[in-house]
Amino acid sequence: MINIKIRLFFLCTISIISILTFSKEPNQMTKEIISTENAPQAIGPYSQAVKAGNLIFISGQVPLNPKTGDLVTESIEDQARQVLDNVKSICEAAGQSLDDIVKISIFLTDLNNFAVVNDVMKEYFSEPYPARATVEVSGLPLGVNVEIEAIVLING
Repeated sequence: MINIKIRLFFLCTISIISILTFSKEPNQMTKEIISTENAPQAIGPYSQAVKAGNLIFISGQVPLNPKTGDLVTESIEDQARQVLDNVKSICEAAGQSLDDIVKISIFLTDLNNFAVVNDVMKEYFSEPYPARATVEVSGLPLGVNVEIEAIVLING
């Protein structure tokens, strides 16, 4: 009789645990699209930025002036400034700032421009700097020389 009660107790316990474990709906992370007129509109099937959880993923920005729709084609400094202005505008549209960027990726068509882009970055960022990768690529959209994407951390 005791064995039957113990078996029933364990079977009931296992059943309850199974119901509680498997009946919960899975946590679904929602995503929110971030968009602003102060940065170029997407030139393809993607969003300017997507918020997921406490992160914002900013799509690669090129030196396109959002007010005129023209490419900035002057110096690499001017191109990098326009790109970072676009990134900054998207951050601001999400209620964040450049200080909230935790990772950026820079794509250059010529790594000889690395030092120049570093100098421009110092105009926009201060320590502690975000993590970063810089790579040389054979080509970028619209034939530009620099593209930057970023990941932003939402604090609070």
